[in-house]
This record gives sequence, structure tokens and C-alpha cells, in this order.
Amino acid sequence: MAIGFAPETTAGTSSRLTRTLEPAEWSAAGIPLLSNPREIVKDLHARHLPSPSTAVVAVFSPDGRLTASASFTQRPGLTDGWERRNAILAHLRRVTPHDLRRRTPVRIAVLLVCREGGPGWTEEDGAWMWGLRDACGLHGLRCGAYITLNRDGWHIVGENRGGRSPHSASWAQQPNSAVTLRPNRAPEALRRATAR
Repeated sequence: MAIGFAPETTAGTSSRLTRTLEPAEWSAAGIPLLSNPREIVKDLHARHLPSPSTAVVAVFSPDGRLTASASFTQRPGLTDGWERRNAILAHLRRVTPHDLRRRTPVRIAVLLVCREGGPGWTEEDGAWMWGLRDACGLHGLRCGAYITLNRDGWHIVGENRGGRSPHSASWAQQPNSAVTLRPNRAPEALRRATAR
């Protein structure tokens, strides 16, 4: 019998590889389609005016009504879904009760992330997607669409749907917006939560 040592790997490196989702994995997960994505994106944008590095998590009832939403800023460049999951879950807990007592989830959570760059999938998107899926499971919700918002417009990952408006700079074009600008013309961190 030979005794040897396994190659040295750090726990962080090996576990982080599993805390991200590729677009093919996301599509295969059976994420429900949004019935009217353009209106959903416009409504979330109008409520939260997201700028780059802002995420908006929204919860919808089975009939498609928005029941709660929250926006928050996150450090860009994180590719570990664990941190993304914790942020999403913390904001879900603030704005809506869990549905863990239900046999099957009935409400759907959707995530819109405003970011720099093009419309293509990135490792950071993979971390957000893993985080959304895991947070939904821990809060008793059904995992819904993952939407990116950038200079080119909005795009639903895993679907061939998107639009040019709103886009990542639309917050600056809002008339009479109450957003405070810093010297670099970026908005102050928006932390808004709404619940009906």
C-alpha cells in the first residue's frame, strides 16, 4: 500500500471555482422567463436609479407584481459568489419575509446589476448568478432572471433579450433627480429599499 500526499491546494481556490455559474449552466437551470422584461427593467431603474457597481434585487408575486426591492453598492471585480450571495441575502431579509415554510417557492427574485463593460458574460456575472441562485434557496424564493445594465443598454443573461434604454448612464439623464454628484460625476452610493 502506497502512502502519499495530495497536491497542496488552498481551500479558497478550490471552493471558489464552484461559486460561479456559466451562462450554459444558468440556462439549463430552468430560470423562468420574464413576461415583460422591458417594463420590469424600466420600473426598477426608475425606482433605484442604479449607477455602475449598483445591484438591485427585486421580489415579484406569482401574478407578476413587484412586492419588494432593494438597491446596494458592491465592490467591483469580486468573482466569488459567496460574497455576492451574502449581500443579496442581507438585503432580501431587510425588505421581505422568507417563504421557507412553503413546500415550493411561489415568489420570484430578480437581480439587475449595473456595471461597466460590454454586454457579454464576465466572471463577475457568474458570481452574481451563483449568489442569486443560492440566496433564493436560503430565503425560500424561486430564482429569477439575472439582468445586466451597461453603456449599451440592458441584457438578460441566458436569453436573447435586451434593449438600449435604460442604460448604465441613464441615472444622470433623469430630470430633477435627487442624486448628489461627486466631482467625478458619479452618484453617491444609493441605498434604497422599497416594500409594498
